[in-house]
Amino acid sequence: MKETVEQVIGKIRPMLQRDGGDIELVDVTAEGVVKVKLTGACGSCPMSMMTLKMGVESALKKEIPEVKEVVSA
Repeated sequence: MKETVEQVIGKIRPMLQRDGGDIELVDVTAEGVVKVKLTGACGSCPMSMMTLKMGVESALKKEIPEVKEVVSA
């Protein structure tokens, strides 16, 4: 599942990079929890939690039903 998560993150990454940020995949647990780190402008943005949940988590859940949650590492 980790490779599939990386592929979906690859689709999201250009949007974050346009705003001066980026995303790193830290881990994918057997329970379906994806741990990521927002970096650059996204790491210090007050809207980063919304980006994480409404952007990254929703995109991953849409393409990978096994993903249960995305959390910041």
